[in-house]
Amino acid sequence: MRTVFFGSPDFARIILEKLLLWDGGEVTLVVTQPDKKAGRGQKVTSTPVKRLALEHKIEVIEPKNLKNDGIKARLRDAKADLFIVVAYGLILPGDVISIPTFGTVNVHASLLPKYRGAAPIQWAILNGEKVTGVTIMQMDEGLDTGPILSQKALAIGINDTAKDLHDELAKLGGELLINTLEKIKKGRVIPIKQDDSCASYAPKLSKDMGLINWKDSAINIHNKIRALYPWPMAYFNFQAKKRWVKVQVYPGKIGNELSRGVSPGEILGIRDGFLEIACMDRSYLVPKLKPESSKILTAEQFACGYLANKS
Repeated sequence: MRTVFFGSPDFARIILEKLLLWDGGEVTLVVTQPDKKAGRGQKVTSTPVKRLALEHKIEVIEPKNLKNDGIKARLRDAKADLFIVVAYGLILPGDVISIPTFGTVNVHASLLPKYRGAAPIQWAILNGEKVTGVTIMQMDEGLDTGPILSQKALAIGINDTAKDLHDELAKLGGELLINTLEKIKKGRVIPIKQDDSCASYAPKLSKDMGLINWKDSAINIHNKIRALYPWPMAYFNFQAKKRWVKVQVYPGKIGNELSRGVSPGEILGIRDGFLEIACMDRSYLVPKLKPESSKILTAEQFACGYLANKS
């Protein structure tokens, strides 16, 4: 089976690694996002998928969009049996989706039709879901609306972060993709139409989503902190001396019920190496914090550097 792989970030790289080990097909071309400047030094950086493809001496193209006739001609010239799309970052037009013999499949990190969109992993945690999973879908021109070819569920632990689920779902997605490709080759896949009435959406994340409201419940705050780790990170504004400092919070754990007279957002001190902060109903225990323009601090370091000199 000749395939063309569309993907960009690390999630897609992990799945491409698995695909390259499959002896049932060949990746003849990789399509990824163009190189971009990144970091403080604005160094030109290639996508993880591009770096892996070049290591395996696979041809890579980096179109700014897929509407160009020359790009479409190159994709037709690949004579692919199947296009595989994983977190590519650009919309595929209908006349591109239909190029291969078996069409185009997508690996999506949710149990569709739940959490269609750009950030399914994070929104599942934000909403306190207990289960998520991976879907292999036959692509159409809608937003994650195509028929389902296969699915596999994965439990979400109470302390799982978006990073934890990212890595687990990528591994699961690679395994499920290979299993599905074997069935496609044998003609044993039966597409199942999605029930649009059960659909939910997972839009892109933004930095301003990270502001913590300590008047919320401890479980909701815990969900936010772990959902937004490692990007864009949850944070609160702390008054240090005569200025306000944005302080990023690393995932911790839910603490004890609060005694009377404690206000949400009140810092209660250090408990077992954690910084204890009051929420609406219980406390939250923070292991590490990063004030703006500072390095990452342990709870004790933060208390020594900021709480002791707060006045």
